Amino acid sequence: MTISTYQWTIDRYHQAVKAGVFDDQAIELLKGELVLMSPEGTPHAYYSDRAARYLRRLLETDDLAYVREAKPITLPNASEPEPDIAIVQPLDQVYLEHHPYPENVFWIIEYAQSSLMKDLEIKSKIYAEVNIVEYWVIDLRDKQLIVFRDPVNGEYRSKVTLTYGALAPLSFPNVQVDVRRLITV
Repeated sequence: MTISTYQWTIDRYHQAVKAGVFDDQAIELLKGELVLMSPEGTPHAYYSDRAARYLRRLLETDDLAYVREAKPITLPNASEPEPDIAIVQPLDQVYLEHHPYPENVFWIIEYAQSSLMKDLEIKSKIYAEVNIVEYWVIDLRDKQLIVFRDPVNGEYRSKVTLTYGALAPLSFPNVQVDVRRLITV
């Protein structure tokens, strides 16, 4: 007996979202599959909200970028994840027509506790596959920042773990992000 599964396309997924099919469910589309999103605990909500406010002060004052929280990005590999934070080009009303595409994304940040393996293994490959140049995962269990850079053939070639110091995002070499501001109270 062969079991077949239905592979969602971005268009079909958008139609279902528009029709309200998923209104009562926290899901995201990853590689054509509907994936349940982990419930957001209080530490996750606190740290991601705090980081987004901090990044807005660093980036939005000079219109360098938009900091989007828990909003979809549309990827050509049949994925539409909803990262905790996406730092994207400030294209204003363009985002009335479509969610940011990979070429609009400067970098992605995911906060992870129960979703750590999904964020490190599955999402890192999805983001690398579409050449998102930088992907940060904040491990809430171990209070560390894992930085992925240099996507090649669906994998990030660089992976660095930090617990302190300052880090300049690749897209903004003159902006220094204090790692402790992302991972501690």
